Amino acid sequence: MVISENQKVNFMSHGRKISVIGLGYVGLPVAVAFGTGNEQTVAFDINKNRIAQLRAGHDATGEVDAPELAAANLLLTDNAADLAQADFHIVTVPTPIDQANLPDLSPLRSASKTVGAILKKGDIVVYESTVYPGATEDVCVPILEAQSGLKAGIDFTVGYSPERINPGDREHRFTTITKVVSGQTPETLEIVAAVYGSVVTAGIHKAPTIKAAEAAKVIENTQRDLNIALMNELSLIFDRAGIDTSDVLAAAGTKWNFLRFTPGLVGGHCIGVDPYYLTHKAEELGYYPQVILAGRRINDGMGEVVANKVIRAILRKGGVVKPTVTVLGLTFKENVPDIRNTRVIDIIRELEDAGITVQVHDAMADADEVAHEFGGLKLSTFEDLKPADAVVMAVSHRDYVRGGWPLVQNMLADGKGFVADVRAMLPREDRPDGIDLWRL
Repeated sequence: MVISENQKVNFMSHGRKISVIGLGYVGLPVAVAFGTGNEQTVAFDINKNRIAQLRAGHDATGEVDAPELAAANLLLTDNAADLAQADFHIVTVPTPIDQANLPDLSPLRSASKTVGAILKKGDIVVYESTVYPGATEDVCVPILEAQSGLKAGIDFTVGYSPERINPGDREHRFTTITKVVSGQTPETLEIVAAVYGSVVTAGIHKAPTIKAAEAAKVIENTQRDLNIALMNELSLIFDRAGIDTSDVLAAAGTKWNFLRFTPGLVGGHCIGVDPYYLTHKAEELGYYPQVILAGRRINDGMGEVVANKVIRAILRKGGVVKPTVTVLGLTFKENVPDIRNTRVIDIIRELEDAGITVQVHDAMADADEVAHEFGGLKLSTFEDLKPADAVVMAVSHRDYVRGGWPLVQNMLADGKGFVADVRAMLPREDRPDGIDLWRL
């Protein structure tokens, strides 16, 4: 069921005091939405530096502009005791995977302990973090009960409302995306719908169960992951056939019902992660999901494909004693500073393993965060970059797209060499002489 704009309740008609736990790419826009034109929203994060940054009026993720942040009535805090002021708690912490591609629910468990410690009768806890079906009720609820001494469904209730925010997307925002909601009880469902309906303009969809809402979220990204995997596999086939994949997709895309996906690296905190939550649950239930895992294997292997193309091009050239490759872009997608689960690192490590000197530039990423996350990996400035034998255009940041061929050519030794254009950013017809271009 979808609640139309005309049916939406006004601000504060739900009578709930809101808290948001976790102020990352998802949580901060949620907190700002509720804190704008509303009474004060408790905005909590365990990261003291993050809180200090937001109090200073700056969002390093780029998801919330300074005027938006300033206009929101937020109690920015790292003190969990402040959460007791609220009676409607929204949990938006990350749900990553571990080295074995298994769900890592430790942030979710920790957040549940934090909320449970301040939980009181009549409170509602809504989880937005992506999980496998059943996680809210099977993992989170027992923690809330243990920490609070209260009984779920009697003293307090829970709900689930999957986040759908797309980092870097200025069109599809928290308030302009249809919000899926669910609740432990029919009464809870109505309250959750009213609370989100007070800020979401795109409408509310009421899922009949929490598990259905959890499953809806995890398959959204699984579907996208599989479609990209198909494009990646097609690109591998077409490459062997000497056909440019972009040419094929341009032709096929003229059919009205052709789905417009393109090949590329699949990383980030959602698409490259969420399918593993579903496959984990499937295997728990005794079913081995062949198609989903096959797609994951293809997508996880694309960094190696790109690196091998570069290595072979350098070997074919010959006479290069100590080759140097410049990689442009490290974030998991264009025009965001987010490096979580970026697959560009796979290209870098493969090149380094082959004895190649790799220099990395990123127009958006934080150098200190990169060094911390990737074992001291150094980001270079444009001025620091030495002439390279090859350039990998890994991420289509607007600065790189605007720079185009002159930018790339200037990075190559004598303006000549090999260019791997992962996202097909560079116009093929303008390729300068002396440059060998390959596109995924």
